Amino acid sequence: MTAPFDLPVTAQIIEFVRAIGLPVELGEVPHDAFLPGICIAHSGLRIDPARMLYPGDLLHEAGHLAMLSAEQRGLSDGRLPVDGGQEMGAIAWSYAAALHLGLDACVVFHDDGYKGDAGSLLDNFRQGYYLGVPYLQWIGLSWEANQAAARGERAYPHMQRWLRVSD
Repeated sequence: MTAPFDLPVTAQIIEFVRAIGLPVELGEVPHDAFLPGICIAHSGLRIDPARMLYPGDLLHEAGHLAMLSAEQRGLSDGRLPVDGGQEMGAIAWSYAAALHLGLDACVVFHDDGYKGDAGSLLDNFRQGYYLGVPYLQWIGLSWEANQAAARGERAYPHMQRWLRVSD
């Protein structure tokens, strides 16, 4: 059996995360990290290849960093403060990123994710009920359908940009 870190999808996700400007490093991750084998470190992601379980978790954690302003990202190291709007934005961001990469959304919404609610989140997104998009719009990353139409822009899940610029 191939380890999750050695899957082609993991390399694809890491390449994407780096391409949008977020650092990714390999190294030891504390055992009490929120997600196995992944943590926020030095303004980016640190991955412990031996302990990472789900490649899609990389997109979700990158989404959290993407929600922060450049200044906030520069100060990020360890756990981020809990923010419900940011959490919903990171969920929407990670779904859009999965689609952008041509991945099945199950990569992000795997059975062991989101405290057992991954299936209902996946169902909602597949039906076009995009929670978190107002947050993405508020921070300038994407447009919900009505605002996109009014501006002649593409709507979510298309992203105008991947990283928040300012507060």
